[in-house]
Amino acid sequence: MAEISTLLGLSFILGLLLTGVPGSVAGLPLGMAISLLLGLLAAGLAVGLGKRVWRGLPRWAWLIAGLLGFVAGLYFQVRLPQPSSSDVCHAIWSETAVARCPSAAFAKAEVKAFAVDGKVVSAPRLTRSQKLQFELAATEIRSANPSADPSGDLSAVSLTPQPVTGKLYVTLPRPAGEQLYPGRTVTVTGKLYAPQPPTNSGGFNFEKYLAQQGISAGLNGMELTYLSDREPAPLLWAMRQRIMQVQERGLGNPEGALVSAMVMGKAAVDIPYEIQDQFKQTGLAHALAASGTQVTLLVGVVLALSQRLSNRWRFGLGSGILLLYLGLTGLEPSVLRAGIMGFVALAALTANRKVKPLGSLLMAAVALLIYNPLWIWDLGFLLSFLATLGLLVTVPIVSKWFDWLPSNLIPIFAIPISAYLWTLPLMLAVFGVVAPYSILINIIVSPLIALISLGGMISAVGALIYPKLGGLLAWTLYYPTHGFLKGAELGSQLPGANFAVGTVHPALVVVMYGLIGLIWRWPKLHRYWWLALMVGMTLVAVPAGYSATQSQVTVLATAERSVLVVQDQGTVGLIHSGHAKDAEFIVLPFLQRQGVNHLDWVVAPQISERELDGLKQIFVSKLPRFFYSSAGFSGAKNIAQHNQDYRALQAQVADHGTAMALSFGQTVKAGLATVTVIHSNPDILAMQLSGQTWLWFDESPSIAQQERFVKSLKPVDGIGWSGQALSPKLLEKLNPKLAIDFGEEIDSTTELWLQQHQVELHRLQQEGAVRLRLEQAAAE
Repeated sequence: MAEISTLLGLSFILGLLLTGVPGSVAGLPLGMAISLLLGLLAAGLAVGLGKRVWRGLPRWAWLIAGLLGFVAGLYFQVRLPQPSSSDVCHAIWSETAVARCPSAAFAKAEVKAFAVDGKVVSAPRLTRSQKLQFELAATEIRSANPSADPSGDLSAVSLTPQPVTGKLYVTLPRPAGEQLYPGRTVTVTGKLYAPQPPTNSGGFNFEKYLAQQGISAGLNGMELTYLSDREPAPLLWAMRQRIMQVQERGLGNPEGALVSAMVMGKAAVDIPYEIQDQFKQTGLAHALAASGTQVTLLVGVVLALSQRLSNRWRFGLGSGILLLYLGLTGLEPSVLRAGIMGFVALAALTANRKVKPLGSLLMAAVALLIYNPLWIWDLGFLLSFLATLGLLVTVPIVSKWFDWLPSNLIPIFAIPISAYLWTLPLMLAVFGVVAPYSILINIIVSPLIALISLGGMISAVGALIYPKLGGLLAWTLYYPTHGFLKGAELGSQLPGANFAVGTVHPALVVVMYGLIGLIWRWPKLHRYWWLALMVGMTLVAVPAGYSATQSQVTVLATAERSVLVVQDQGTVGLIHSGHAKDAEFIVLPFLQRQGVNHLDWVVAPQISERELDGLKQIFVSKLPRFFYSSAGFSGAKNIAQHNQDYRALQAQVADHGTAMALSFGQTVKAGLATVTVIHSNPDILAMQLSGQTWLWFDESPSIAQQERFVKSLKPVDGIGWSGQALSPKLLEKLNPKLAIDFGEEIDSTTELWLQQHQVELHRLQQEGAVRLRLEQAAAE
């Protein structure tokens, strides 16, 4: 019976995982069809191969397993959130919004903003841009037309209020929402928008991220009004705030925030993003997530202190404390997994029964996925289960490698190695990055993690009982916490601390987990772990090596100034950078997915104030060897400050490479690319890329300007421009075969000319990035 239960549980999970398989067969999602096929195939093999291979499981069990996998895929589709007819997203009048939210009971009106009434349903969090972010359960909406008031005051509200439902993803200036907490009823005035899918292949899918939380619209808030007097704060939120404030007073910042996060998880605490990034780069992100470590410590302490009580009292006390702790953490999937396993352990230990850890883990996974099947694609959920599985099945194997050490020291080595092995393939698939020092750093800081977690819990209890006591207890953790922070900071600064190898294809990830599973399930193969490791490294190295031999140019879809990434057999260059958000969310992730660890050269003519911020962001981790640039002062608020910042950036590059000024008419030979500035203000670049000649307009000059210098130009293979009008004379002279529009809109006359002359046209904002290989171009 246990084997059949295991089979059915694994079938349910596999059915959910197969929802990630793209495509369909006869209108049926391909993953669901595969589930049925696997069940039928296994049932047939069960008859033919017998007990020796299939452990004597009856054929009907395999048939039911296949059917359950199919049902799991169907259940996933059913549970995908869909906006109701009264959802607040219907108020957005755009093509994207209408596609997701067909028109509802709102009159079409040209409005600039909306005022939305509702209740705050999540704890406000700080974003990287230092704005407050929270979820708002909307109840009423009305248009707020600032044009009705000469001052542009958004409080000028017009039109009839309409009742609505659904949730909004709200961002708000920090000072406007200092008194926010879950349960408060407020009016937020701002601009509604439809979350967008990524414009570049592999980018962060903001639309999908919000949709999985049942959110179909966002609100960029500018003003907030409280609709009622200060309501009492939720008890758990108030307790959480008290713990954080006491620990911050006792330790200061960021030490106090780190201790609070290690106790309650970063989902409940605002950790500075700089520290979060350092912990991710060194493989210590798990320390900021409330999960198995904290629950194990909590259960262990409760059982140790309640030995004189009866088993019933011990279980009741432990369960109550565990429930309280889960509430304080914010009920993240990873901590819920640990909580379920903690309850099972409590029940077994107080009843003097043995626990089957793998069965407990499987039960927790199935229970949570029945509650919310969308968690199957939650990265925290997957990493938590994989790390726990690694600890359960691989620690005994790895421990044998260190049997020459004292028994108390073996777990310090075996635990981080096992967790790393089981989570690495998934991390490669998602981020394409390896943290080579992760195991060593985790071994060094393991005692600190246990000490700070346990001490932080004791301090939290003290904070709830008597704040001064909690602060004093927290103060005793200052030096371990400060040392932990310094360790993460130093680790992130080591050469190659965050080494990009490029994202791995999902099929290779399945193969790597298959290799790990083989070593685990067959004891005779334990001695050949090194062979599996070599095969796994080869699966990563071969695609990365092949990619490094390619010559290609990728034009990224960015909000400001198109960005070109030039890759020539291991040499990588960049033309432009975009502004800070483009650099952070588009350029750097793309380089990471491509396995790029350094830039050989960067060409950036007429750097604007916003583009300078983008270059700073990129140069933090990828300082180029050669930097060809010039400062552009158009739009700069403070020309002197902009010039000073630009020269500081040049000096930063000059300390490790070469920084050269880029002037009008100058030609730069940089690897695969030859770039010439043939016009400035606006910039026009002539580029030789992959044997092709390109003309690149950052902003199209006027028709009169175009016709003045048309005689000096020669025919080209391709053009890139912002979608504005191009002179027919210019187009006839250039005679391009391919055109790339990186603007929001395209001039209709220019588009018609391109169509009539059969010029291949790509629009970045609609199609995403365009990759050029030699003389071929293809939209991603």
